[in-house]
Amino acid sequence: MVRPDSQDTASSLTRGLSLLDLFTVREPELSIRELARRSGLPKSTAHRLVGDLLAWGALERTPRGVRLGVHLFELGSLVPAHRRLREIAIPYAHNLNEVTQLTSNIAVRDGSDIMYVEKITSRSLNVPHSRVGGRLPMHCTALGKAMLAYSEPEFVDRLLGGELRALSSRTITSPQVIRAELAKIRETKVAYDVEESQPGLFCVAAPVFGPFDEVVGAISVTGATSLTQAQRFAPVVRTTAMALSRVLQSHSTLRADSVARSA
Repeated sequence: MVRPDSQDTASSLTRGLSLLDLFTVREPELSIRELARRSGLPKSTAHRLVGDLLAWGALERTPRGVRLGVHLFELGSLVPAHRRLREIAIPYAHNLNEVTQLTSNIAVRDGSDIMYVEKITSRSLNVPHSRVGGRLPMHCTALGKAMLAYSEPEFVDRLLGGELRALSSRTITSPQVIRAELAKIRETKVAYDVEESQPGLFCVAAPVFGPFDEVVGAISVTGATSLTQAQRFAPVVRTTAMALSRVLQSHSTLRADSVARSA
């Protein structure tokens, strides 16, 4: 039997953690008043929860309010599967960056989104795009489609049966068109995003497989050019993903179910 005080503690923990979700890249700092307004919590409750988060290190004070604390970064670096994949894949991402002179990315699946776990930036790419820890919908990114093509059929059906949000005028929102594209990706092991996630950008990605031939992530290059130019980078991206997969397949401790959290 759960005691009432245990329920209150769980409720406070949930509400406190929900405050952390209110911070974004564009708004990394928020006042307690703004946190209370956006969360719908009384200001006194928000103030108390922020105090607890400050004491624990999840938040830190700024001249204008609070921001996410370094303790969250420390914990994030301990996530074993993501950390292991990132550690092994970083040299491959650096090599892609050097060979192509484009921005290279490593991502994993997180629910119906991709999450970037590494990014090697190219000086020639001036258009803001991915960031480590950032998320984008799977259906409109090359990285996401590369993983989606090898995901469980039940997951694919659920994702394509839901809302397919358009991030640009070129985002594909037709389930039938996406399914046809996924079938082609399974043939070529290469996925493309041509201005689907952001105007002016292309991305070429390839899936990365783990020790049981399960998809555990994807690797890509991003640039500002046309599809014809983008296709020139497909062989090197695919070859890099295959080489990375061979290394990962020798590490039997890396499991797909710990890399990708199903929705």
